[in-house]
Amino acid sequence: MVGKVVLVTGAARQLGGRFVRRVQRDPGVDRVIAVDAVAPAHQLGDAEFVRADIRRPAIARVLAEHAVDTVVHMDVTGTPLGTGGRAAVKETNVIGTMQLLGACQKSPSVKRLVVKSSTSVYGSAPRDPAVFTETTPPKSLPSGGFAKDAVEVEGYVRGFARRRPDVAVCVLRFANILGPAADSPLAEYLSLPVLPTVFGYDPRLQFVHEDDVIDVLMIASDEPRRSTLNSGTFNVAGEGVLLLSQCSRRLGRPTVPVPLPAVTWVGTALRTVGMTDFSPEQIRLLTHGRVVSTDQMRETLGFVPTYSTAEAFTDFARSRGAGLLPPEAVARTVDRLSTLVSKERI
Repeated sequence: MVGKVVLVTGAARQLGGRFVRRVQRDPGVDRVIAVDAVAPAHQLGDAEFVRADIRRPAIARVLAEHAVDTVVHMDVTGTPLGTGGRAAVKETNVIGTMQLLGACQKSPSVKRLVVKSSTSVYGSAPRDPAVFTETTPPKSLPSGGFAKDAVEVEGYVRGFARRRPDVAVCVLRFANILGPAADSPLAEYLSLPVLPTVFGYDPRLQFVHEDDVIDVLMIASDEPRRSTLNSGTFNVAGEGVLLLSQCSRRLGRPTVPVPLPAVTWVGTALRTVGMTDFSPEQIRLLTHGRVVSTDQMRETLGFVPTYSTAEAFTDFARSRGAGLLPPEAVARTVDRLSTLVSKERI
């Protein structure tokens, strides 16, 4: 019996490379084709690397030449690779997805498509529901940045699914991905020595560990045991939530509350010095937060994350080292002050 031929986009990125190395160990996989516009700095094991830009029609030739039957589209991201800027990221996310889906539509060998998306498609608004399900419409659609890209990408994917009903399509909406190697805009923000926050707000946040990202991608790219098992759209996040104030304390990083009208100026200043992408969408997330339901992930997809939201954050925080206010040092200081106050009362 001939095994699957899996094509993975975004192979030069850390997560893409990890998935390439993992999926080739699946006994049901015969070959893995790793695709990216730039050569990866990491090893890809026995996978065949093809240097190709998914924004170009040549990606159709790659699918045809290798008789690809499973496509895992991981090149949907919020951070540039190398020297590329926001314009290059948007082109890869949107134009690249259009080209890839067009190639998949013409390829008779493609039977399964998995797309890495984001819970940012729900946006962040003051009147949002406490918990989003996969069918909850956003109160306010994202107006720019990666979140808007993700909305457009999902729209093209739905169109593809209508045109090719014979292809099993799975869209994974990941919460903010964290871990020792996380390279998202939120990870950059949380790595700042001092965290600008929106005055008067303490948003609820969810995280998913990068190890769990790889595990759920494996389930999504596998042959379904029944027709609808791993097809559809699924929120993916670790159990529980954290407040931004809890995150700052666990990182040992002080916060600087900024009035909402001035937050945009702070974001512009941060982008100017190249520290982080403090985009309007990220500002809304750090104002209103976002929490999603993962019932479908557990009940239909059959995936239970190894890491909770708090555990994923702890692993990320450990990789970033002690901040200006290490929690242990703060606790010792508080204990000493409490002891002194008790003695004074005596």
